[in-house]
Amino acid sequence: MHFAIALFLAILPTGASLDPVAPTHSVGNFPLAAVASPDGKQLVLLLCGWREQGIQVVDRATGAVTQTIRQPAAFIGLTFSPDGKTLYASGGNDDVVHVYRWADGRAIADGKIVLRAKKDPTASGTSYPAGLALSPNGRFLYAAENLGDSIAVVNTARREVVQRILTDRYPYSVVADSRRVYVSCWGDQTVDVFNVAANGTLSSRAPVNAGRHPSALLLRQNRLFVTSASTDTISVIDTATSKLIRRMSDAPPAGPAEGSTPNALALSADGKRLFVAEADNNAVAVFDVASGKLSGRVPTDWYPAALLCVGDEIVVVNAKGRGSAPNPGFVQPEKKKPAGSRDFVLGQYEGSVMTFSAAMPAAELRRLSVRVAKANGWDRTRGAPRYPPFKHVIYIIKENRTYDQVFGDMAQGDGDRSLVYFDRSGSPNHHALAERFGLFDRFFVNADVTAQGHNWSTAAYSGDYVEKTTPSEYSDRGRDYDYEGTNRGRLVADEDDVASPGTGYLWDLAVRKKISFRNYGEFFVEGKKPYLATKRALVANSSPDYPPFDLDIRDQKRVDIWLAEFNRYVASDDLPALQILRLPNDHTSGAKAGKPTPRAHMADNDLALGRIVEAVSNSPFWQDTVFFVLEDDSQNGPDHVDSHRSVLLVISAYNRSGVIHRFTNTTDVLATIEEILGLDSLSQFDHFGRPLRGIFASTPDLRPYAPMKPAVDMNEKNPKGEAAKKSELLDFSRPDAADDDAFNRVLWRAIKGDAPYPGTARAPTEVGR
Repeated sequence: MHFAIALFLAILPTGASLDPVAPTHSVGNFPLAAVASPDGKQLVLLLCGWREQGIQVVDRATGAVTQTIRQPAAFIGLTFSPDGKTLYASGGNDDVVHVYRWADGRAIADGKIVLRAKKDPTASGTSYPAGLALSPNGRFLYAAENLGDSIAVVNTARREVVQRILTDRYPYSVVADSRRVYVSCWGDQTVDVFNVAANGTLSSRAPVNAGRHPSALLLRQNRLFVTSASTDTISVIDTATSKLIRRMSDAPPAGPAEGSTPNALALSADGKRLFVAEADNNAVAVFDVASGKLSGRVPTDWYPAALLCVGDEIVVVNAKGRGSAPNPGFVQPEKKKPAGSRDFVLGQYEGSVMTFSAAMPAAELRRLSVRVAKANGWDRTRGAPRYPPFKHVIYIIKENRTYDQVFGDMAQGDGDRSLVYFDRSGSPNHHALAERFGLFDRFFVNADVTAQGHNWSTAAYSGDYVEKTTPSEYSDRGRDYDYEGTNRGRLVADEDDVASPGTGYLWDLAVRKKISFRNYGEFFVEGKKPYLATKRALVANSSPDYPPFDLDIRDQKRVDIWLAEFNRYVASDDLPALQILRLPNDHTSGAKAGKPTPRAHMADNDLALGRIVEAVSNSPFWQDTVFFVLEDDSQNGPDHVDSHRSVLLVISAYNRSGVIHRFTNTTDVLATIEEILGLDSLSQFDHFGRPLRGIFASTPDLRPYAPMKPAVDMNEKNPKGEAAKKSELLDFSRPDAADDDAFNRVLWRAIKGDAPYPGTARAPTEVGR
């Protein structure tokens, strides 16, 4: 292949660098599946992004995108018929499989297969087809119904479902031969196995345990290969006996077994090498099939999610491509959002495609493995940790602001004053705390949006279920918000939570080390008090009175509840070593009529933060307490450096004024908390992170902090008007439920009036569309 984008080193918000082995070519938004055309001259990609969904055809000889067909709700499943004349693509929440005729290197829409008829065509489906596989004779199509917990058997000639059989939870990938069908089940640890009858129907066999979050499957003769995305392993199963032959690890050297995220597979033509896409290593691992040993790694672009072996080449499809960028926004405030917006963080991702030789020499693999290790910081060494004598950590998680929105007016940092939403008048405590304790102008959140954000902020990881379903959930394609301990709106056991990482969360580390902790508002069921936490370790260690995300409740009320408990801890001299507080109202309610204005919401949030710091700084615990205050993500605003740059405050008697320019991200903060409290790591991201060791003074400044009352009236309410009418259509019942671009425009109009909405900083590259 020949591609259009030259090699260069790119730094990601995760802290990793991109150092791909070969030039890459830009394609559409968030591709998650790929197949080669029957003659091998084209690649067909399935775009599953927030900005666009559909199929895209890439010419292998030139690297050009030759065709794009919009297919709303595309999700995971893509396969050619055995004769190469028909292409099938899953239709997600439309509960359909789209059918295309293939001729002369192009796809031609040819109707669809309805898996479940819907009484209301506008309603979301309940089937949600994901992975697809065909019987060897092409007569039957097997569709994993990801939300239906079933597999649909389709007669391809009649385009009818002839059988539906139950699976374990969240079936994902499907492979088939003439005797059996295998289905990986994201929500369990199983690969379900089915016998195939002569008429194509299925009967269940005993499932095979394949490790937590099984995802990709590859079937070759009598061997089934299975990736376990949450344990960084690949299982090899003997299909004759359904027994595990071996389990291969793709965890980094001397690192924890979570964070590589193996999620796609390919075999060399001779069957001697297994290639594994490691989404979060930005690499392809190469295993020797005979020995099961790791031969090396090949560096790629961001988040490789699909692999193909075409002839003697390995084709890699990277879902997030070359990374994120600045996002100053649209040009005018009242214009309709243009199709294909690239201002929103999830819309920025242009996937990419690259190739390398399947027969790469062993020496070259060893050399490239060093590059992968360097790009991910695996070669980074840490000395013994040295911190002030901290005994207590207070970790405050807020909602969705960029650096420029809050600190763009601080001349000492790298800010853009024109992008400030909440200046000093409405956020005096944020500004004063940054001036006294340090301004971080190179802090980046690992997450794109809240679904990922509260996982990155508490688990140092966002698994493949979270990453791959978030664009669907955020573009209103019929998925539930499964990302904070509930699945499909219901409480589930920790081990059954499809989004939960295997290592757990920060509070699980505290339990293992017998370190006291208290939680206020993180991972709670929505509803009225007493509030119920969604995770086992949190139930007995959370305030039942502290409200979780609810924009109708002021942050002042939250602080009153926290302060009552804090005063009791002061009186009894037993403050928990770790406190986690959710302080959400900087999210704001947009311009919704009768609700607090955005400025009022932010003023409420700002004063709440100031009051918390005041209470601790006037207590005996000030001398040994450190605060870490961050946003879970930065999706709801512009920034001239990067869409992921955000707000971080580190507050203690040992912090000093000045600007901290060093790169820092969410998982670096977690690594710092873990070192201070003597906790283990959660994933490879905090394990290989960059703790904030060098920012503290050797002697304390014990002066208390006096909060400032914002000049903004916290009782200020949104009036009726055009912005209010638009806000009425937005959903603020839970984090990020509102359409993000519309919300940002309403927010800008409410604060800035008729000032022009910021413009786009760079033009994306499009080839052959």
